[in-house]
Amino acid sequence: MVPGPAVPGSSAVPGSSAASGRTAVSAQRRYARASAPLVLVACSGGADSMALASALAFEAPKLGIRAGGVTVDHGLQPGSDLRAEEVALRLRELGLDPVDSVAVTVGREGGPEAAARDARYAALDDAAARHGAEAILLGHTRDDQAETVLLGLARGSGIRSLSGMAAVSGAGGRYRRPFLQLDRQTARKACMVQSLPVWDDPHNADPAYTRSRLRHEGLPALEKALGKGVVEALARTAQLSRDDADALDAWARQAEASVRDAAGLLECAKLYALPPAVRRRVLRQAAIEAGAPAGSLFARHIEEVDRLITGWRGQGAINLPGKVVAQRQGGRLVIRQG
Repeated sequence: MVPGPAVPGSSAVPGSSAASGRTAVSAQRRYARASAPLVLVACSGGADSMALASALAFEAPKLGIRAGGVTVDHGLQPGSDLRAEEVALRLRELGLDPVDSVAVTVGREGGPEAAARDARYAALDDAAARHGAEAILLGHTRDDQAETVLLGLARGSGIRSLSGMAAVSGAGGRYRRPFLQLDRQTARKACMVQSLPVWDDPHNADPAYTRSRLRHEGLPALEKALGKGVVEALARTAQLSRDDADALDAWARQAEASVRDAAGLLECAKLYALPPAVRRRVLRQAAIEAGAPAGSLFARHIEEVDRLITGWRGQGAINLPGKVVAQRQGGRLVIRQG
């Protein structure tokens, strides 16, 4: 057997060049893997997110990316810490690496559902920063989208609420929802076929939570009254609403500069000339820039400010969330911290 050419820096002993070559290739592969983009999947252990975790583990090698996972322990149920560790173990068994199990403290602001969501996303953002992840995958399905649209409709918050969840959202498009066109039952079947154990969160069936009541009572009632296809129609409505809302947002951004004076103050006469949908977007953005939290700024707040433009009768200042005040002064609309 003729030995291969010696690798620079190695002795020309038969077989040593091949061993060195294998070592170099192995090191190169490790380097390539370490430098490949990392994508994390947020996994609760439920059917939707477990199916997504499995899909990511399967597709990642073909896409040349690294696949990791994060599970968040909200601490809202007995034994939640042990359950989170079980989920983390399942993710590792799928071949995901790194895998984090993160415990959070859920506050009270905005109600239990909103507080848990805020704590969860904060933990996911932190995990992405800690590991340098390019994206985080979320297991929201078409059914979740339909529920979100109905919740937005009930709040009466306008077309943006009806647009539901975006396929790509967050800073820099960090959050991705690849299952938005997939129904919940399909995700569950995928887990059954692969014999993936799943955990059904009892909160999802607890009537104390609005989304739970909608899922188990509201949507079935709608399907009984209107027939099958309600979920698909609501998801389609979300996409159409999102397209319209995006166009109106772009229009509002372009119009904003034209309704400000040389000092940067909003001119009431020019605001009045804008279409209502565009004007309210300008007002909302101005309130947010003044310090009003976007999540606490509702349609009724913007309507009150809008009346300073369209129904001026000498009203006093309007108090907005975040201690922001809007008032009309000499033909100008002033929105600032009070």
